[in-house]
Amino acid sequence: MSLFDNEAKIKQATIMLMRIINDTAVPRNIRRAATEAIKQLRDETLSPGVRAANAISILDEISQDPNMPVYARTIIWNVITILETVKD
Repeated sequence: MSLFDNEAKIKQATIMLMRIINDTAVPRNIRRAATEAIKQLRDETLSPGVRAANAISILDEISQDPNMPVYARTIIWNVITILETVKD
């Protein structure tokens, strides 16, 4: 697993999270959590694995929100699945 693979996965996860952030049908607290997850993913001071783990922690917590639209939850689960494969 190369650093490039990790960065590609982080980029893919970021793009998917942007879809949630830009969707006004998604409740504000969920969009805020997606924004915070992206902030963690972009933190260059941390290793890719730590960045992914921090983002997963935020997304895992918000994925239980009963107000989340089903399609947004599916995107978040997909992002978590991608990020779980990011290793240092």
